[in-house]
Amino acid sequence: MRNWLKEAPAGAFFVLAGIIGTSSALARDCSPPANAETVHVRFVHDGDTLVLDNDRKIRIIGINTPELERDGKAPEALAIRARNRLRQLVFASDNQVLLQYGADRKDRYGRHLANLWDTRKQSLAEQLLREGLGWSIAIPPNIRYLDCYTVAENVAHKAGRGVWGHPAWKIHRAKTLTLRDTGFRQVRGQVTRVNRRGGATWITLDNRLTLKLADEDQPWFPHGPGPEWVGRSLEVRGWLYRVRGKLRVNVHHPAMLTLSSQPTKSDQ
Repeated sequence: MRNWLKEAPAGAFFVLAGIIGTSSALARDCSPPANAETVHVRFVHDGDTLVLDNDRKIRIIGINTPELERDGKAPEALAIRARNRLRQLVFASDNQVLLQYGADRKDRYGRHLANLWDTRKQSLAEQLLREGLGWSIAIPPNIRYLDCYTVAENVAHKAGRGVWGHPAWKIHRAKTLTLRDTGFRQVRGQVTRVNRRGGATWITLDNRLTLKLADEDQPWFPHGPGPEWVGRSLEVRGWLYRVRGKLRVNVHHPAMLTLSSQPTKSDQ
């Protein structure tokens, strides 16, 4: 696969996936495998979830889209647009899609995890990412199309499409976070501490947000994190949650992180 490491001018950031020994099984494009099965979609639930005729709920691998109304909260920005776009893609495919389940078949909510394509053999996740209607996410071992999804996201990012140009989805500063700032976020802060305890490595940003890297995911990070990260700016994307009055986010793969190329005095 291509080299993920992206060096840029001084003070810029590089994607950490460039320093890992990523499996050669990663697909260079988003084409479906020959053994993908054809299934019929009954309805689209939101931008990254749909239900098949057999009532099986499918969570699309590799993408997260804004949340619809939930628990009395209004829909997040672009949530309805993402859902409607997925509906359009499925309808244009006569409600028939190609499906291949992930190596991990279910998430913690009991939803089935799968990659999906329309009848033209175009990845649904890739199309949504290219239009800026979601973020690429990496949760091993379901990362076969990570390379392709990252390329699609970069197209939207450079063009400022969707979530990459909407003010509601600007990057949060770790030092300004409150305990209300839960859910999917992109956050930037200065690494103030890196330590290992309790079967995990813990990375603290601005003494406000803690990233948890479980030992089981450590093989994806053979060159870090370590003390040399302290003082550098780090961006993370993921689901923030509260634990004993503090904010935490779990990180499973370096593609969810972007580290500054050099130490910084402060996170501006």
